[in-house]
Amino acid sequence: MRDEYLKKQARWLSEGQIDRRQFIKSAIAAGLAVPSALTLATNVLAATPKSGGKLRQGSSYGSTTDALDPGTSENGMTQSIIYARGNHLTEVSNEGKLVPELAESFEASNGAKTWVFDLRKGVEFHNGKTMTADDVIATFNYHRDENSKSAAKGLLSAVKEIKKDGDNRVIFELEGGNADFPFIVSDYHIMIQPATDGKIVDPNDPVGTGGYIVESYQPGVRIQMKRNPNYFKEGRAHFDEVEMITLADTTARQNAIMNGDVDFVDNVDPKTVALLARVPIIQIFETTGTQHFTFPMRVNAAPFDNYDLRMALKYAIKRQELVDKILLGHGKAGNDVPVNESMPFFNTELPVHEFDPEKAAEHYKKSGHSGPIQLSASDAAFAGAMDAVQLIAASAKEAGIDIEIVREPSDGYWSNVWNKKPWSACYWGGRPTQDWMYSSAYTAETEWNDTAWKDTEAAKKFNELVIMARSETDETKRKDQYWEAQRLLQDDGGAIVGMWANFIHAHAKTLAHDEQVAANWQNDGNKIAERWWFS
Repeated sequence: MRDEYLKKQARWLSEGQIDRRQFIKSAIAAGLAVPSALTLATNVLAATPKSGGKLRQGSSYGSTTDALDPGTSENGMTQSIIYARGNHLTEVSNEGKLVPELAESFEASNGAKTWVFDLRKGVEFHNGKTMTADDVIATFNYHRDENSKSAAKGLLSAVKEIKKDGDNRVIFELEGGNADFPFIVSDYHIMIQPATDGKIVDPNDPVGTGGYIVESYQPGVRIQMKRNPNYFKEGRAHFDEVEMITLADTTARQNAIMNGDVDFVDNVDPKTVALLARVPIIQIFETTGTQHFTFPMRVNAAPFDNYDLRMALKYAIKRQELVDKILLGHGKAGNDVPVNESMPFFNTELPVHEFDPEKAAEHYKKSGHSGPIQLSASDAAFAGAMDAVQLIAASAKEAGIDIEIVREPSDGYWSNVWNKKPWSACYWGGRPTQDWMYSSAYTAETEWNDTAWKDTEAAKKFNELVIMARSETDETKRKDQYWEAQRLLQDDGGAIVGMWANFIHAHAKTLAHDEQVAANWQNDGNKIAERWWFS
């Protein structure tokens, strides 16, 4: 009875029906000691969202080549901007569940080939225009246009037709069934934008439906936004202002949070966690999700078009050493697939790719290659990337393989190096389903196939399996398809998935958030601006 009474009093306090003093008196009357009553009051108030203040968010990502076009977003900074200024048909909640966002509901029929999304009524863009089905259709058509350079183009390749049924219903017809399609439409690139005469005229237009309105933007430097007074989500977007600042240098981020110049930073170097944890004003915030650090080899470029050379490098890496020395234990070793135990249909019987200098040397000899192999990297890829590639070069040397490290500039890394240079360092935030992950980075049609793994017999079979698994309703058959897809990718593909890394952040203790925090991306699903508040 007492617990129920205290819960009711706590709810009244959080809703402002009683003040702190009244709550403490009630708690003492219910039998709590004074210190406990004071602590409970503080905790209740801290957990109650409050409006106001300016969030200064320091990001390890951002480049002068960035743009506001959601389709070209390629790093955590641009993703955070998208989520602050815009919305999608669905979203992954802070509890890790797929929920409607601009859609009120969605339903499948015809073996998951037909998907109907009913839209929220009365949602306004920042320019005052009411969102309708025309905006949704124009947005999706922009990304799936044959000349589109959007990273979401591959995700939407199975969409055959999009039509509307009135202003608030959109119907998608797919080439084949896809039970995961509602996850796909939550992809951050597919932010719903306002249409003019049925088209997205300027994809770089900052206008969206989100909680914050863009006031100024300097790519690779900062963005400043103010709260949208007409935001449709109740209890979200609490800050009056949001400033996101690019702090690509690890030391610069560390100093900024320690000096109080920012309220939040991502990608804390594991080496500095202990130091930051001793600072009285700072809280370390760590989540375990699907983030993984990779070293993609483009199989359409020599020498990575050689199977044995790729296999030699996969066996030439001390993966646990990377976890121990780069992540300092904040993660686990990878096994050359972008899938882990948190995902359905994870193949538990894959061979383990671990350091084996004899196997590496054997494959390297069969490859016929000689001379140095260039590996491009920058700490823009992930904190500690330059140290990681030095460790890779050292372990490969034990197998007789010469790796030449190419230190690339941080600015422009994602535009000029990743997905272009034959071998580079990379990070992936991961996706909650296998189909979404593969469609983002591994299937033949996606713009972000950073290994260019498309034309080998194994790659063709992999693509067939992914398409089959999308519409397969028999769980046993679907498992077999995904297990075989992982086997093919691990064996023949160009991805070296070196390690799975926890998301490590640091923030001012004045910031507060819901008890449950998303782990699908860093920064509470990259939605700090929408979900957090000052206590």
